[in-house]
Amino acid sequence: MTSSTSQSAQVFRMKTAEHICPFGLKTVDLLKRKGFKVDDHTLTSRNEIDAFKQQENVDTTPQVYIDDQRIGGYEELREHLGMSVPNAKATTYRPVIAIFVTALLIGLAISWATQGTLFTARMPEYAVATAMVLLGLQKLQDVESFSSMFLNYDLLAQRYVPYSYFYPYAETLAGILMLAGALIWLAAPLALFVGTVGAVSVFKAVYIDKRELKCACVGGNSNVPLGFVSLTENLVMIAMGLWMPLRMLLS
Repeated sequence: MTSSTSQSAQVFRMKTAEHICPFGLKTVDLLKRKGFKVDDHTLTSRNEIDAFKQQENVDTTPQVYIDDQRIGGYEELREHLGMSVPNAKATTYRPVIAIFVTALLIGLAISWATQGTLFTARMPEYAVATAMVLLGLQKLQDVESFSSMFLNYDLLAQRYVPYSYFYPYAETLAGILMLAGALIWLAAPLALFVGTVGAVSVFKAVYIDKRELKCACVGGNSNVPLGFVSLTENLVMIAMGLWMPLRMLLS
């Protein structure tokens, strides 16, 4: 790790009328936050960019120089400073955690808006239904990519491919109806059906077949591993599919 005390840095980055390089902005910001005195050189035309690359024998910008030593681009700078380097291909649960936490907060917000208190009997319903809508929305952004990933493990979709396109709409619709407390006769069977098929499929793929797959739960371009979180999503839908009509019968 390099100390930034009394160090200067030069950054050469692209800034044209058509494109401002985001990694160039990140690089300058990181250096300044680390206490470097930054000499920011913007390359404002294709000729300047090409000439710089040829002169320095590099393929990309930005390029960072610390005390006249070339470090490289944004990721090389992070590594030079002893920081972690983002890996777009690394598996992560972050998207699912973000959705579940947001759904919980929305559930609390709805409880506060409707009942004047955060914790009500329906708050868990609001949170779970919101999570279903948010998860469905992630899938609906690119149904084609979702279906391709979903077909890797869903047992029903493997037998009837159109189900892989139907699933995101069913999950989203069930969540919206449960959130509204409307047409539960439709929402509950939908959630129960897709949740049961999903739970069986995930359990077989992960715990019986021991396959290492990506989960389509937050869309077809995610790096979320298929496993406990995916199984939990489906079990929660099963629980909602059973609970919502039961609550209506008891009320």
